[in-house]
Amino acid sequence: MSTHDDLRAIALSEFAIAGYGATSLQRIAELAGLSKSSVLYHFASKEALLEAAISPALDRMEHIITPLDGALTEASQREFIVDFVDFLLDHRLEVHMFINQGQSLVDVPVVQRANQIVLRMATYFSSTIRTTEDRMRFGVALGGAAYTLVTSGTLVPDPSPVEETRAALVAIVSELLAPITIKPIAL
Repeated sequence: MSTHDDLRAIALSEFAIAGYGATSLQRIAELAGLSKSSVLYHFASKEALLEAAISPALDRMEHIITPLDGALTEASQREFIVDFVDFLLDHRLEVHMFINQGQSLVDVPVVQRANQIVLRMATYFSSTIRTTEDRMRFGVALGGAAYTLVTSGTLVPDPSPVEETRAALVAIVSELLAPITIKPIAL
């Protein structure tokens, strides 16, 4: 990894665990074994470092929800679930930040982008799912999977192998969403 990538990884971990507000560029520099000026050479500000740290996750989430612009078939629903679970597994620290710090960072542009992505997904499901019960199913399934993964394995080590966790989450989310019928969007 490069210094740039190392700084992003260190910053993401500190932002998620200690909190964005409580993490200083000096602390990130110390953890990286660099001077603060070296960190500033790579990133103009703490906000720029935050953006660099979480933008790859946001790019991936946008890619995952793009198929939601059309009708969701049984096959594409299954693909969405698998992609969503994989996203959660690959981006636990970022999701941890969104869940636990999103509201306190609403004035930060990259967090505004994250909130827009979540709003886009929520709007799709609220407009295409027929009943309140089914909308609640989606919320519990997706939100529950996200919350479960950020609390286990992010701050407390998860003793389960990743593939076992992945298979369990895909199965459980699929079961929760199985009875839901998604109506096509009127274009």
